[in-house]
This record gives sequence, structure tokens and C-alpha cells, in this order.
Amino acid sequence: MEKSSKIYIAGHRGMVGSAVHRKLSREGFVNIITRTSKELDLRNQAEVVNFFELEKPEYVFLAAAKVGGILANNNFRADFLYENLMIESNIIHQSHLSKVKKLMFFGSSCIYPRMAPQPIKEEYLLSGYLESTNEPYAIAKIAGIKLCDAYRAQFNCNFISVMPTNMYGLNDNYHPENSHVLPALIRRIHEAKMNQTAEVVVWGSGSPLREFLYADDLADACFMLMQNYNEPGLINIGSGVDLSIKELALLIKEVVGYPGELTFDTSKPDGTPRKLMDNTKLKNLGWEPKTPLKEGIEKAYQDFLLMPIKAN
Repeated sequence: MEKSSKIYIAGHRGMVGSAVHRKLSREGFVNIITRTSKELDLRNQAEVVNFFELEKPEYVFLAAAKVGGILANNNFRADFLYENLMIESNIIHQSHLSKVKKLMFFGSSCIYPRMAPQPIKEEYLLSGYLESTNEPYAIAKIAGIKLCDAYRAQFNCNFISVMPTNMYGLNDNYHPENSHVLPALIRRIHEAKMNQTAEVVVWGSGSPLREFLYADDLADACFMLMQNYNEPGLINIGSGVDLSIKELALLIKEVVGYPGELTFDTSKPDGTPRKLMDNTKLKNLGWEPKTPLKEGIEKAYQDFLLMPIKAN
């Protein structure tokens, strides 16, 4: 990518897309194209066709998606499958027709098999049953990866797929019902502190193990891969370290300064028992994350305090 290259970030207002935008801006790229969902409905094929014909981007970061936590994935199964299929199909196909030089598609570590061996290697995709609570989202994301590979095989398109681990950071989603575990815990523990609530109930047993990566570290890895990686299939992007949900909750409790107690509701689903990705391929390219988990949570919490949602 040249500094003047026309780069389209789909989903630039989300946590991942905004991190990519910050990274490109810091690196001196000056021709970044964005559209809000009100300006461009990525589920609408005609609108996406018109956008690509008008703008003719040279590079595309496909970070747009309908995302959410366990509750949202389980309750809105049709929405997660349909909307993500439409978004990725429209953008990938139009990128081919518009002769985009390179496209990066963002998968998600939750699309690996529920009981995949740990740490999870890229070749484990489709080797077993999916986690039932997020199966529709996972199927849509797998389809996006396979679309990239199919366009590469049939039309020689340089479309690559990355597989981020659990992300957190600036501009995260703190919706009380539809957010992922780390931002959900930040909000709930913060509200308990403000309301002087004696106890915070955490879903599940607290025993599942999860890996987390600060979004700006992900953007740094993606920038490097967009410059240097041109292979089919996918590549994992993670921190290489996991911890239990209980340990995560206690760490957030410390960062927030909440004096109350944490209890765990074992009647609620835990989801996948463990999810740690093997990032050997990425490490072999010379990349390592820079932000320790506690430091990242501190940055995320300060960002949360500035968001209007904290008052809701």
C-alpha cells in the first residue's frame, strides 16, 4: 500500500475498524474511505455496487459485521446468519469486480470447533462441531473465509483472511445485553461501584479460559499482514496467553476499584471451555503484541468513562 492508495475500511466505527483507521492514519495514509451504516447499507447489493463503482477502492479492510455476545448470538440467530452473509458476499464480490488489489477479511476465533485441541491451529477450522450458541455467526464467518479462498482460486484475487482472538479496547460495545464478556464486565462492575451494590453476579462458573488482545495491537498486526502476507486460508492473531473468566473479572474489579464481591451463576452457559489460539504463523513473521492485559483494560475503562452509554 502506498500512502496515497485509496483504502476502504468497512466497519470503521466499530472497535476493530476504528483501530485499523487509527493505525493507517498514524502511518501517514491520507486516502481512507469510510461510510456509516446510514450512508451505505452493506446488506443491500445495489448500494454496495454503486459504492464500488463510484469510489473504486484499491484496498479493502472488511471489518464490518453484526456482532454480539452469547445472549445476542443465541437470541438473534437468523439476523446473525443472514446479515453477515449479505455483508461479506456483497463486499467480496464487488471487490473482485472492481479489481481491488487486496482485501482483508476478519474472521473470529469463536468459529473454530467447540472442542478444538488447544492451542487452536489454523488447520482445525471445520474439524469438529461448532459452539451451539453462536453457530449461525460462525457459519457466516466461515463462509466469508471460503469466499476469499474461492475468489483467489478462481480469479486470482489477493483476498486474505485473519482470525482475531477475543478483542477489547477503545470504542468497544458496552450494551448491557449484546456485548462480549470483557466490556460487559467493565460496565456491570462499574455500575455496581457507582450504585454501591454489594455484589456482582457473573454468568457461568468462571472456569472457561479465554485469550484477549487489545484492538490497537490487532490493527498493528493487520497492517503488517496487509503489507507482507498473501496466502490462502487464514492466519491467527492472538496474544498467546489465556486466563479464566474468574481471573478476568477479578482483574477488572481491581482496575475499576470496586470493593464488593463477585459471585458466579452456574445456571448460565459457560460457552466453549477453552479458547487459546496458536499464533506460531504470526510469530514467525516477526510480530508480537505490545499491550499487557491490565494496561489494556485500564485504557478501555478510561475510554468507557467518556462514552455516553455509561449513564444508561
